[in-house]
Amino acid sequence: MERVNIERVTLHLAHPDELPLNWVGQEELINQVLSAWLVIDEDDLPLNPRLIGKPGVGKTTLAYAAAKRLGREVYLFQATIDTRPEDLLITPVISDEGKIKYMASPIVTAMIKGGVAIIDEANRMSEKSWASLAPLLDSRRYVESVAAGIKIKADKDFRISVTMNDDASTFELPEYINSRLQPQILIDFPEADEEKLILKKNLPFADDKILDYVVNFLQLAHKADERYTVRDGINIARYALKRMKGNRYDIVSSIKEAIKMILGEEALDYFI
Repeated sequence: MERVNIERVTLHLAHPDELPLNWVGQEELINQVLSAWLVIDEDDLPLNPRLIGKPGVGKTTLAYAAAKRLGREVYLFQATIDTRPEDLLITPVISDEGKIKYMASPIVTAMIKGGVAIIDEANRMSEKSWASLAPLLDSRRYVESVAAGIKIKADKDFRISVTMNDDASTFELPEYINSRLQPQILIDFPEADEEKLILKKNLPFADDKILDYVVNFLQLAHKADERYTVRDGINIARYALKRMKGNRYDIVSSIKEAIKMILGEEALDYFI
């Protein structure tokens, strides 16, 4: 585990995340994220884009893909209702030798190494947790750890993005945080051709016919403003393929069963 010393405190850094995430289509969204992170003058600062959309539309994949376009290491932090300020920054733990070790969060590690931090499902966190990140998200670009008693400044190459579901959040964001998480980038459902490309990328072994059935189902559901996403489509196709393989079911029966078991019987209204 990599370590660094800051103000005589040794921090143990987190590992970067290497994930099999590939962004397909909607190139303009990648450009919007990269534009937010761009620095155009020595007095300029990067912005902190907020990616908003329904669960499963690819918000985390988009942020990850944009970071990889920059050639940076990526550090993911999964926010929850129980996230504490120290979870976001530095957590003291007892080592095997009985001494205190200071473990840097993925966010702090990205700050130190000039990587990209992604806070996933960020609107699950309380205001108390957000307050610890406030100076990082404005022109100060630092955090202060009470647990370790140190101030940590972000490397000039550090970038951050957050993802938020557009459903009812656990906590309302305070206005001083809202103003720091800009611009807001909306990720909507993809068009049919892009949706099929995503399915094909995730299920390269699937026959086009089964993918066409799933895409048609998803597109009808999108038009009816249902919250079914391409992630649901991947799960439907994957399970249907398994049923066809193991029980020699036909395509239609397998997909109908998969839709019913994954999304519920009411979802069959959109299967033709």
